[in-house]
Amino acid sequence: MANKLEGKVAIITGGNSGIGASTAHTFSREGAKIIIMARREEEGRAVEQAIRDSGGTATFIVCDVADDESVAAAVDEAASTYGRVDLLFNNAGGGAASIFPDEPNEEWERIISVNLTGTFFVSRAVWPHLIAAGGGVVVNMSSLAAQRGFSPRMLEEFGATSSSYYAAKAGVDALTRYMAGVGGQHNIRVNCVRPGQILTPGATRGTINDSDGGHHVFENMFNFAQIVQGPGLPEDVANLVLFLSSDESRFISGEIINVDGGVAAKI
Repeated sequence: MANKLEGKVAIITGGNSGIGASTAHTFSREGAKIIIMARREEEGRAVEQAIRDSGGTATFIVCDVADDESVAAAVDEAASTYGRVDLLFNNAGGGAASIFPDEPNEEWERIISVNLTGTFFVSRAVWPHLIAAGGGVVVNMSSLAAQRGFSPRMLEEFGATSSSYYAAKAGVDALTRYMAGVGGQHNIRVNCVRPGQILTPGATRGTINDSDGGHHVFENMFNFAQIVQGPGLPEDVANLVLFLSSDESRFISGEIINVDGGVAAKI
């Protein structure tokens, strides 16, 4: 099935690097017009130009997903740019390294704001535009942190992200199920992806373009648990997001799908 997103307008938050940028390119190749929303303008403009150079249609809009006013203004601009919004990928997010109970208040609030509150702010702003379009699709970004714990030995040997990140991504899972329930009456499908060992700029030691491809910060832990040898790449997640955003998944909503090399199945 070629041109799976022909005629669609897609907003991708955090679309200036990593999984977001890969998804922007993937969506563009399938015929969508792309709105890239992110804070870092230089990187966002580079993705915008790369898509245009490849013959696609893309616009970058500066947006801080944790700022309600910034989100409202960016979504209004996005809707007016191409006249509609059909798809939303809530990809913006990030983690921190502090371990409970030593995580500072400021870090807790920042991580919750970017990952969970940002998903809520953007979804709420886009929702009326999806209804006006006669329906649409939202895909949220979660993490294996939302469903996995760890033992003291695992923490000692492999480390962990912050408690705020675990809590935020679990909240995204719950918000996904809630939004799917509300969206059903409006022909809006809402699903969620949970990446594992994916080489992105924020989760990689070394450089992804190194001869060995760089290393995920939790490489040893993931390699211990994965069925499929890793690491995964941003396009592995982008391909799943494409499926969930296309009519090929028309009968799927409220689902949270792991893209992790089989970690959950193995342990």
